[in-house]
Amino acid sequence: MMRQLTAAPGFGWVLAIAAAAAVGLALITGTGTPVAVGTGALRDGMFGTPYAIGNALNAAAVLALVAVGFTIAHRAGLVNVGGEGQIAAGGIAATLVGVALPDAWPPAAGVPLTLAAGFVGGAVWALGPAVLRSLRDTSEVITTLLMNFVGAGLVALCVHEESLLRQPITSAATLPQSAPLAPSARLPLLGPPEAQATAAILVAAAAVLVALVVTRWTVTGTQLVAVGRSVPAARRLGLPVARLQVAALCTAGGLAGIAGATLVATVPFVLKEGFTAGFGFAGLVVGLLAGRSIAAVAAIALAFGFLASGGINLQIAAGVPASSVQIVQSVLIIVVAGAAILRERGTS
Repeated sequence: MMRQLTAAPGFGWVLAIAAAAAVGLALITGTGTPVAVGTGALRDGMFGTPYAIGNALNAAAVLALVAVGFTIAHRAGLVNVGGEGQIAAGGIAATLVGVALPDAWPPAAGVPLTLAAGFVGGAVWALGPAVLRSLRDTSEVITTLLMNFVGAGLVALCVHEESLLRQPITSAATLPQSAPLAPSARLPLLGPPEAQATAAILVAAAAVLVALVVTRWTVTGTQLVAVGRSVPAARRLGLPVARLQVAALCTAGGLAGIAGATLVATVPFVLKEGFTAGFGFAGLVVGLLAGRSIAAVAAIALAFGFLASGGINLQIAAGVPASSVQIVQSVLIIVVAGAAILRERGTS
């Protein structure tokens, strides 16, 4: 019986959703909040207003960018844990360009330059771990993870030093952040202004589509899978293993860098400490849950984006800590991972 259940493709997700829902209801009732009030607040936070929907879609876009990059690297057998640092590097690079652009430029010219700077920043940030992995077989898990702390420190340095990116200090109340990006570098809004949905959604959708085409229907996608399956076999086939590994990890870093660029190119249009907001680690989780499927990345990123938006309203309207959503997400991860392990053992 266990073999039949674990072999079912959707069993893990059905079990995970049921377990997460049960835990969520327990957390709501544990705070003394009526279930109807808590679920209503969560629903309103996810779909109740145009702003809630726009905020959820913006968050999903950032998660999808990080997760698509993670999935590309994962197909090559690499685990990119450095999303936070790559977002930070991309945000710094995008800010350097964004504050220097002329205000009179049209966004059609300024925004692509800002996003391109973010890609370059994130890709360069991932280059060191990629080269170490391909040439010295150094664990990219450790190196990318450590680079996260360096990235956070670099952001702090940039926004505290006037000689770098800190806005001019006019009084003791001047915040340690960059000057606002030029209007030409700011992401345009999609839909009604009250929704605050930005063009980051289109950028993420384009990244998902391009990655889907490349991984499924190109020689490069096949080569990445071959390297991920077996490096020795890929070498015997004459594949450029080192080049593919470096390209995959740098692409992951570049996409996370674009995510960082979108964060600084939206309200309040500044670089500041903590702007990464954990998106790098959350995007890693989305990538892990997607199981190397680009299409699944888009669906899971949307779900996580709406859950995050609902969690904010859950705390404001119902008094339930927003961290409850993180607990629910953790339950999803644990159950899906457990079901995957059982499925592999049951079919072996």
